[in-house]
Amino acid sequence: MQQLFIYNTLSRCKQPFEPLHAPNVGMYVCGPTVYGDPHLGHARPAITFDILFRYLKHIGYKVRYVRNITDVGHLEHDADEGDDKIAKKARLEQLEPMEVAQYYTNRYHQAMEALGVLPPSIEPHATGHIIEQIELVKQIMDRGYAYESQGSVYFDIEKYNKDHHYGVLSGRNLDDVINNSRALDGVAEKRNQVDFALWKKAQPEHIMRWPSPWSEGFPGWHCECTAMGRKYLGGEFDIHGGGMDLVFPHHECEIAQAVASQGHRMVKYWMHNNMITINGQKMGKSLGNFITLEQFFTGNHEKLEKAYSPMTIRFFILSAHYRGTVDFSNEALQASEKGLERLLNGIADLDRIQPAATCDKETEKVVKALRQKCYDAMNDDLATPLVIAALFEACTVVNRLLDHKATICADCLKELADTMRLFAFDILGLRAEKGGSDDAREAAFGKVVDMVLELRAKAKAEKDWTTSDRIRDALAAAGFEVKDTKDGVTWRLP
Repeated sequence: MQQLFIYNTLSRCKQPFEPLHAPNVGMYVCGPTVYGDPHLGHARPAITFDILFRYLKHIGYKVRYVRNITDVGHLEHDADEGDDKIAKKARLEQLEPMEVAQYYTNRYHQAMEALGVLPPSIEPHATGHIIEQIELVKQIMDRGYAYESQGSVYFDIEKYNKDHHYGVLSGRNLDDVINNSRALDGVAEKRNQVDFALWKKAQPEHIMRWPSPWSEGFPGWHCECTAMGRKYLGGEFDIHGGGMDLVFPHHECEIAQAVASQGHRMVKYWMHNNMITINGQKMGKSLGNFITLEQFFTGNHEKLEKAYSPMTIRFFILSAHYRGTVDFSNEALQASEKGLERLLNGIADLDRIQPAATCDKETEKVVKALRQKCYDAMNDDLATPLVIAALFEACTVVNRLLDHKATICADCLKELADTMRLFAFDILGLRAEKGGSDDAREAAFGKVVDMVLELRAKAKAEKDWTTSDRIRDALAAAGFEVKDTKDGVTWRLP
């Protein structure tokens, strides 16, 4: 089994991945809040942890992947204020709140399928686990780390911070914050401004509410992941992931809730993907600068010069390391489009190569090193840009073989094809986006085109430039795109 090293946000360093109960792995990832169409910011964590899910399974682990759906708007960032975005949208559109939630859940699933994101093992909904969240709040209260105030329940940060350290994930020292909060006006029901809601009493205008020992109301935003993670993965599990914007307060609060309720931490490895930005500013609904995935797929947005396919978006995200920021631009997306095309064409061209009796030394060297080079990149904290770079190097070999500037034996050709397809399709999750009729046409004409190009290569070798150019022009007139590159000749059907 490959030894994977991952960056653990909790320890702030790369660590060897050693599951609690190998070969079983428990993984929980914060999913979307479903009150609007999914945007590019939703795509990055989904694709990042899809890569981890795929790779862990590939190297031999049995993975239970849980990704939640937050289907109540007041469980988001402004939980204490109780601003229920789903209920608000339901009122405006005269729908049931669950109609709104279901509609956007379906839209999210459609977008994820288009992006090649595998479905999780379990996809629990926050509204389906209210009982578990109430039980979590009871446990925290029984251990003395929460208090009731006017029908709501709040986590007592000051008491918890004396017994444990609140801030282990984000690196924050909250002693000064707690002391300063006492001087603030408007703490209302809370003992301290920094205390967060575990349960909120519903105001009369709230549509979505549930009975509890304290009031009719709803759980605080942070409860759902702690409750559902423990239900499906146990009191201790391996990986909890999400966007970097969730480190504080959401994931910090999750750690506090777990320790307060059960006496020990629940998660061994915390992993966070970085943000997607536009002009250096985070892309998100709250800032109003987001572009939905459907707008990317159709090109229907003022910032887009054209439509971009789902696989172009996936390739764009994988071209940067998951812990680095990615800044949106049409230039970057168009570069990704060309890069994806180059890779897919290189893999398709493998079927056109005829093996020789032996390999030349350079080809043999690249082929024999390729698989381990890709594994080394994946094992180094999922370095997908290095995997793509290695696959591009393999594409150069393919072009040299097509242009008869190199030779490859049957065994090495099989190894080259197997490795490129494994990492491009199975692990990176890329796929060709042409329709079946296009594939059939290309397959039917492929052998004929290869034969014609061999005649052209022979003419070029004999310096018969007239014949060489005539063949190229005839193919172009027939609808084939033939390109002479420094690495050889390529062709495709537009």
